[in-house]
Amino acid sequence: MSHLGKPVTELGGLEKLADQLLDSLSYDVNKPDFRELDLGSPVSPLRTRQQGLTTTTTSSSSSSSGSVSGRNGSNAISRRSESGPNTHSGELSGSSETSPTASTRNIKLGQTRSEPNTTPTHPLIYSGQSSVNSPPVNVLPTGNICPSGKILKSGMAVNRSSRTDVLGSGSGNYGHGSIMRGGGVATGVVTASKGGVFEHSNPLVSRGNGSDLLRKAMRSSEPEEVKRVGNEMYKKGHFLEALSLYDKAIAMSPGNAAYRSNRAAALTALGRVGEAVKECEEAVRLDPNYWRAHQRLSSLLLRLGQVENARKHLCFPGQPQDPTEMQKLQAVEKHLSRCTVARRIRDWNSALWETDAAIAAGADFSPQLFMCRVEALLKLHQLEDAESSLSIVPKLDSCTNYSSQTRFFGMLSEAYLFFVRAQIEMALGRFQNAVTAAEKAGQIDPRNVEVAVLLNNVRLVARARTRGNDLFKSERFTEACLAYGDGLRIDPSNSVLYCNRAACWFKLGQWERSVEDCDQALSILPNYIKALLRRAASNSKLERWADAVRDYEVLRRELPDDNEVAESLFHSQVALKKSRGEEVYNMKFGGEVEEVSSLEQFRAAISLPGISVVHFKMASNTQCKQISPFVDVLCGRYPSINFLKVDIDESPAVANAENVRIVPTFKIYKNGSRVKEIVCPSREMLEHSVRHYSF
Repeated sequence: MSHLGKPVTELGGLEKLADQLLDSLSYDVNKPDFRELDLGSPVSPLRTRQQGLTTTTTSSSSSSSGSVSGRNGSNAISRRSESGPNTHSGELSGSSETSPTASTRNIKLGQTRSEPNTTPTHPLIYSGQSSVNSPPVNVLPTGNICPSGKILKSGMAVNRSSRTDVLGSGSGNYGHGSIMRGGGVATGVVTASKGGVFEHSNPLVSRGNGSDLLRKAMRSSEPEEVKRVGNEMYKKGHFLEALSLYDKAIAMSPGNAAYRSNRAAALTALGRVGEAVKECEEAVRLDPNYWRAHQRLSSLLLRLGQVENARKHLCFPGQPQDPTEMQKLQAVEKHLSRCTVARRIRDWNSALWETDAAIAAGADFSPQLFMCRVEALLKLHQLEDAESSLSIVPKLDSCTNYSSQTRFFGMLSEAYLFFVRAQIEMALGRFQNAVTAAEKAGQIDPRNVEVAVLLNNVRLVARARTRGNDLFKSERFTEACLAYGDGLRIDPSNSVLYCNRAACWFKLGQWERSVEDCDQALSILPNYIKALLRRAASNSKLERWADAVRDYEVLRRELPDDNEVAESLFHSQVALKKSRGEEVYNMKFGGEVEEVSSLEQFRAAISLPGISVVHFKMASNTQCKQISPFVDVLCGRYPSINFLKVDIDESPAVANAENVRIVPTFKIYKNGSRVKEIVCPSREMLEHSVRHYSF
């Protein structure tokens, strides 16, 4: 007997194991370089913002073929009375199986595109611009992002009103249980409550006859009885319990192919697709004529995007073909073929669209297709979207016999995963990670020319960056510029190398060239903090105060607690006012909240150039006591603003002149004119207003 996949060779202690199982049901490398304020130090890796991922649920599902006794999505269970390992009695039946984790991924991109010859079942939204000039043939990424939207990751549709006792045809809903990607499972049934909120319940605890049934099965010495109870658990959506029972049946009768096939169904429902494929392979090995295992294996292989391997098992000689599965296979094959052609001619817009279409058509668990999305986004200069897409690449729990020899886009499937990973690591400035990934791709598929070219280029670029950094540290800035330039000739869209070279130009006093390289880096990655800092500093040296203020204002929003950025912004603003001939009087950076006691002092203070924030308060007021420390924080956080405080008990003339009756009240003045009044604000509201008028 076994528990959760581990074989058990003896039947002793089954009652204890059953009790333990019931008890368990009672509860639900390269580190990116940090941003230094020393603008002379080059940066290698860079940080990008993580895009949010939104999970959506969909009732449509991509099916993975089950063992069939009915046709076209029949939802009936065929209970067979035959016995013995060759009759496969009690095999889960149905025309096809639909995994809860196989829900079609709803990937939101940018714009729609129609296809002349076919209409996809699920409309796809297309990312990127309507047309893109294909970059020259180069296996390294070519730039950055203008994010077209967030990537949506599919959820699992659960509909308690649908029958879930069989593996459906793909048109119905399928799935009980709390199933999470990566094999994580919360035992119990997921039930829908009002408002679409899902709740977990423990069926074996809440239903007394369920626990008795499980105990009886765990004590049984008849594999058919154990399997029968496993089927009951499966039909109720208790996949983890079903898996444990199938394990026990297999331990008692290891040569029964039906038990293996049923175990594959439970593993599929738990999202453990790689293990499910292995179980189907074992079932076929035990009984080469077992057509139900062939169909289930075909469906799983199709989800992995392995069309040819899936076809071998779907078109099993002497057995009827499932027309729904065949239609899905042909759709995936069509889109995968078009994607291959688009990638070969560097038409990355089409490659992205066809990849999404193949995933929607049924290849929803293919790591290679999801990595193709990443590669296409990278080539379309959408680095942030590409990096975000990495988080939704399916993870196979184990490598199957088919996976190791399958080819995608001319290279072995495992090599392609590392091939794309190396490109995105290089684009993000994680050079050593890129070299490691490229070397792994080369080890898996050493004869592939595309992999060999990538490995050579990655090594050369990483070497150029290392040499440039060493020369920079030795203050040999001219030679460092040449080293970074060598890397850019191989990878002309590497924002890190541009930013590093800009640091060299800055040290050499060639601020115009520094600005140019920063412009290049920011055209690739618009939110590259280091490049913004270097460009702002270079523009300050060139006395281009308006440009410097613009960059420092962006940095101020990105780094609200950075005092050095705030001070640089303040001095640039003062210099800009002077360059425009504006009067600059008594402007100072930082300081404390100034207390005002007379009307004359108040009017003089708010008449100073710039923004003044006045806090009207009372010493005895609780709300004033609570918000006063935060005003001190804002004074340090926004040093270019003049902060004042007026106690209305001690300065009634000021309170009367400004008609203040409620405290705390905040008034904001610009060059002596009031622009905003806020009464009893929250901290968030107050800072929002201060931030708005500080830029």
